[in-house]
Amino acid sequence: MTVTAPPAGPSGQLEPEAAPPARGRRFLRFLPAVVAVLSGVLLYVSFPPRTLWWLALPAFAAFGWVLRGRTWKAAFGLGYLFGLGFLVPLLKWTGVEVGPLPWLALAAIEALFVGLVGVGVAAVSRLPGSPVWAAALWTAGEAARAREPFSGFPWGKIAFGQADGVFLPLAAVGGTPVLGFGVALCGFGLYEVVRLVQERRLARAVTRPAAAAALLSVAVPVVGALAARPLVSDKAEDGTVTVAAIQGNVPRLGLEFNAQRRAVLDYHARETERLAAEVKAGKVARPDFVLWPENSSDVNPFTDADATAVIDRAVRAIGAPVSVGSVVQRDGKWFNEQILWDPEKGPTQTYDKRQIQPFGEYMPLQGLVSAINSNWTAMASSFSRGTKPGVFTIKGTKVGIATCYEAAFDWAVRDTVTHGAQLISVPSNNATFDRSEMTYQQLAMSRVRAVEHSRTVVVPVTSGVSAIIMPDGRITQKTGMFVADSLVQKVPLRSSETPATKLGILPEMLLVLVAAGGLGWAIGSGLRARRAGEA
Repeated sequence: MTVTAPPAGPSGQLEPEAAPPARGRRFLRFLPAVVAVLSGVLLYVSFPPRTLWWLALPAFAAFGWVLRGRTWKAAFGLGYLFGLGFLVPLLKWTGVEVGPLPWLALAAIEALFVGLVGVGVAAVSRLPGSPVWAAALWTAGEAARAREPFSGFPWGKIAFGQADGVFLPLAAVGGTPVLGFGVALCGFGLYEVVRLVQERRLARAVTRPAAAAALLSVAVPVVGALAARPLVSDKAEDGTVTVAAIQGNVPRLGLEFNAQRRAVLDYHARETERLAAEVKAGKVARPDFVLWPENSSDVNPFTDADATAVIDRAVRAIGAPVSVGSVVQRDGKWFNEQILWDPEKGPTQTYDKRQIQPFGEYMPLQGLVSAINSNWTAMASSFSRGTKPGVFTIKGTKVGIATCYEAAFDWAVRDTVTHGAQLISVPSNNATFDRSEMTYQQLAMSRVRAVEHSRTVVVPVTSGVSAIIMPDGRITQKTGMFVADSLVQKVPLRSSETPATKLGILPEMLLVLVAAGGLGWAIGSGLRARRAGEA
């Protein structure tokens, strides 16, 4: 018998035929952490401006795999890595003007919620019907993140990545919580199906109830979304109106925009007068009303006669009421305000933004932030919150107002509809965030809101992307970024309420209770098993 020696290396020594087992063990040890980060990145890639919504499913499937059977410490770490992989790239736009530290700090804090969700998902991973408990825990984590700290930060809700997906009609059933739950359930269910198939291949017993639960976890969200499609309609119920959205653009990008307030006002007045000329020439239909964006007139027209004259001239030229975004001072307080300006009567109705942005429109922890970087506190405004829902009555049409950041919050949009809004306006100012993905992420929110409440949504933005969105979530017109433009369209008015509008917070609270029930079951089972072992 001939024995062949392993080949010699460059030094003349014999090289091993295979890597030492220890090396393979080290690789396997770090594999879950790598998968956790990469699956988080995969979830980020499913969000706009990309239309790869379906990538959320394998992202949750991989998340379920890395968490199955983990201890609470390992689960928190893996969940935190998943959160970082998702949120660090998703929130990059928050550092466009203030640098990487606030962006990374925000992502690190928000990822803590995902880490806690990871602990819960690991705890329920061996329960019957584990995808249901896991998806409910994800929804509970989103509910917490949307409320705390500093009134919450819902950016990154799974629902907001699904504007182009098959699950979108679920928004009309139970809002963003039900839509996000459906996506997470399908993803966790996908992992459970793969796991059970592998169990069967290894000749291990797979019970029919377990197989049925896994398959239903994948099928029910899809079937539910298809069944909910009749709730999504762009049929006019209260007639139609012709609406115009003005995008005046800004002189330069970045935070310097706020130092150019008069120029921005002139730009929006000029674009409105240009549209008026086209209307007069018969090229465009005359709008019933016109929507300007947030911060389109940061010169207070109630105290500045020149700003009053500029706005009044533009409104009279178009011959229709105009909703103007301004910054006003009243009783010693500053407000981010929408003002309805009538061509004959002047300013008639106002709405003060209620959900203001921490560290942007007001500065919490001012002493701490100033100690880190005094420039950051100088950049922040000092706005007060409004107290009343924003619904303008314009020529008999009720127009709901959710200003910019408010579009991310379920309650801020819903209560305009419950107060009678037949159409929703989301006036925004994204000039501060350059050409980042923020604009497209926010636009997707408005598309989800359109389906959630079955309303036309008009999005006028200072620098783009402005858009007109039908009640079924379709964008029928949109502008480019950093161009002056206007959109005019006849749109349907609707007054019926979707189940999501009627139920409000109830679906989210029920899912939180489901999550609590699953977690309680898992903890109780663990305690009983420990006592049995000790006995």
